Amino acid sequence: MASRPLLRERRDLRPALPDPVASPVIKWVGGKSKLLPELTARLPERFERYYEPFAGGAALFFRVAPERAVLSDSNPDLIGLYTCLQTDVAGVVRKLAYHRAAHSEAHYYATRTKWNDRELAWTSADRAATFIYLNKTCFNGLWRVNRSGAFNVPIGRYTDPPICVPEALHAASAVLARATLRRGDYKAAVADARRGDFVYFDPPYDPVTPTANFTSYTADAFGAEHQRELAATARALVARGCRVMLSNSDTPFIRSLYKGFAIDRVKCARAINANAAKRGEVDEVIVTGGY
Repeated sequence: MASRPLLRERRDLRPALPDPVASPVIKWVGGKSKLLPELTARLPERFERYYEPFAGGAALFFRVAPERAVLSDSNPDLIGLYTCLQTDVAGVVRKLAYHRAAHSEAHYYATRTKWNDRELAWTSADRAATFIYLNKTCFNGLWRVNRSGAFNVPIGRYTDPPICVPEALHAASAVLARATLRRGDYKAAVADARRGDFVYFDPPYDPVTPTANFTSYTADAFGAEHQRELAATARALVARGCRVMLSNSDTPFIRSLYKGFAIDRVKCARAINANAAKRGEVDEVIVTGGY
């Protein structure tokens, strides 16, 4: 199937989503909040279970608020956060209230040091709240770890960061309560997807330049071979009867991997760059198949 523009009729037939009740509780590199209008316009008209194997900030998941979902990621602390919001959102709110009251440069760096201490024992609520605190107060919300797995981002320059927003956390908890959470490889996450299910892939993007290769959501990289394996997984899911949507950079390599799928070019604002002048719109693609 050749690349084609999005047809107006597809937008008009898309069922209306409910009014938003939840939104991402963390910032995430590559987060899809700004791309939501394009993504929701390309949702299938109906589906059974919703799968999002590269969860990250899970913007589309929270927007769709599916009745049945499988949310997964290879980052154990991210899945730990979502699990704790499912089971003990009140505990997370209490811990975050402490961080909000104590927030300062000294508290940030002491907390970062504590986070990286592998010998330290944590309660699940303390670990989840600390994850949110560091994410909301670090530079640009950039969750970056080094090859040893240590979080190493400096403090950001914020006047009043939204460290603790109880209403938002409770709203996210209500949507997460309907999801099965899995930690690990995306292939394992979608192994039980079947005909009629919908899978949204938002992997680390193919770099558009040789130096634009940041993929440190975890300590592992996601390179060209991983992109090929992901494309093969997408094809296998479509052959199984699943509906698949994927976002990625608009590069010749990505387009070559998804020949036969519908490929739409879209514009998306670049939110994170050390140079503010370079935070403009970039070309991305939304790939769909099995509809």
